[in-house]
Amino acid sequence: MSDQVEVNKKDQHEDSMLAEYCKTRDIELRNQLVGKYLYIAEIIAKKFTNRGIEYDDLFQVASLALLKALERYDITKGFKFSSYATPTIVGEIKNYFRDKSRIIRLPRKESEFIKKIENAKSYLLNQFGRSPTPDEIGEYLGITSEQVLELMESNYSTKTASLDFYIDNEGETDLMAVIGNEEKNYRLIEDRDFIERVMSTLSEQERKVIIERFYKGRSQREISEEMGVSQMYVSRMERRLLEKFRRQLKKDM
Repeated sequence: MSDQVEVNKKDQHEDSMLAEYCKTRDIELRNQLVGKYLYIAEIIAKKFTNRGIEYDDLFQVASLALLKALERYDITKGFKFSSYATPTIVGEIKNYFRDKSRIIRLPRKESEFIKKIENAKSYLLNQFGRSPTPDEIGEYLGITSEQVLELMESNYSTKTASLDFYIDNEGETDLMAVIGNEEKNYRLIEDRDFIERVMSTLSEQERKVIIERFYKGRSQREISEEMGVSQMYVSRMERRLLEKFRRQLKKDM
C-alpha cells in the first residue's frame, strides 16, 4: 500500500512539473523533465536493436524525439506524457529506419513517373506498331529523353514495380501514413533557448540539414540531391549533429 502511495506522489509531482513547464517553458525545468523521462527513449531504442543500426544511433534519435514530444505536449488535453511521447519516439525511429532502407528504394515521385512511362510505352506501341524510342516517350510525357533513360535505369536496378506505400524491414506500411498529419508535422523545439543556442554554433550547411530533416521531415536522399552531395555524407553529418545536440543537452542537465 505504501509503495502505491509513493508511486502516486511521484506521478503527482511529475504532473505538477509538466503543468509548470507548459506554462513557463523554463529551460532548467525542461532539463529536469528530460532526465526523468529519458528512460522511455532508452527502452524504445533498445527494442529496435539488432536490426542493422547501432543502439547509440537509435538512442540519439529517440532522445531528440523525446524533446519534440515534451515541446508539443499539452497537459490540458488529459493524456499522460508517457503515452503521448511513446508514439512520437517510435515514429521518429521508424522514419530513421525507413530513410536507411531508401538506399535501395525509389521515391514516390519517381515511382509515379515510371508508371507513366510504362503506360506511354503501351500507348505508343499501339500507335506506331513498334517499341517507342526514349525521345518519343519523352516528347509524349513532356520530359527529356535523359530523364526517361534515368527512370528506366532506376526501375531496372531496383526491380520495383510500385512504391505507392513505403514498406519497412518488418513488412509494415509507412508509419507516417497511418498516424495522422500531426505526427509528421512536429516542430523541432521552435523558439526555445536550447535549440537556438546549438543552432547558432552550426554552419549554414549543418543548419540546413537540421531544418530540412526535422522541421520539414524530408529524407536524407532528398536533401543530398538538393545539396549535390552523397546520401552517406548527409547521414554522417546528421549523426554528428545529433551527437552534438546530445552532448549539449547533457551539459545543460
